[in-house]
Amino acid sequence: MFKSIKTGIVALILVSTAIIAHAQKKIAEGTLVFAVTANGSTTDIKTKFNGSLTKIEIENGPALVNIISNTADKTGLLLIDVPVAQKQFAVKVSKAETEAQEALLPKYSDYKATGEKQVIGGFNAEKYTYKDDKGGAHELWATKDVDITAVTNGGFFKGLGAFPVKYSAVINGVNSDLVLKSLSEAKVGAITTEIPAGYEVVTMEELKAMQGGGE
Repeated sequence: MFKSIKTGIVALILVSTAIIAHAQKKIAEGTLVFAVTANGSTTDIKTKFNGSLTKIEIENGPALVNIISNTADKTGLLLIDVPVAQKQFAVKVSKAETEAQEALLPKYSDYKATGEKQVIGGFNAEKYTYKDDKGGAHELWATKDVDITAVTNGGFFKGLGAFPVKYSAVINGVNSDLVLKSLSEAKVGAITTEIPAGYEVVTMEELKAMQGGGE
């Protein structure tokens, strides 16, 4: 019915909370667009944010997917609309499930600014090096120009002190490269974790089973 939830959607469900910033300009509402390359293909991922709520809107094959996260209480909602099948599914994400996903993420530390700079997504960015809990060495680009209020409540770049604009991550076994394309401060309106009328409530396991176990 639609592409793999396991390798396509679950790998993106924490994107909105995978970054932490302590920057100069605080922004409470707007839209982030990241180019995300995973499994050999690149997709623009749009994340709207308002307060502690974020909403990722993507197309996954014939399905339209909305991933809504409350970064304050770590709950969320996954909405999938498959127009060709006239099906709509909703998956509630609990705090325990979010924390279980977070526990699978690598732990990063030892951030060091290199002094190398460039403009990414319209912001002044600097390259940083860092290490993971397995001893591996990595690098990313980050800016101190902005602080996105909605995504400062968690994530695996704690201690960086800047907003990542270009980095790589392995989430649920999927290698992903993310680059910020744009940030808009235009109003996005209210974001809610309430399930819209007409959606069938299912579990993540049931959703995976609909497309062959999620492989």
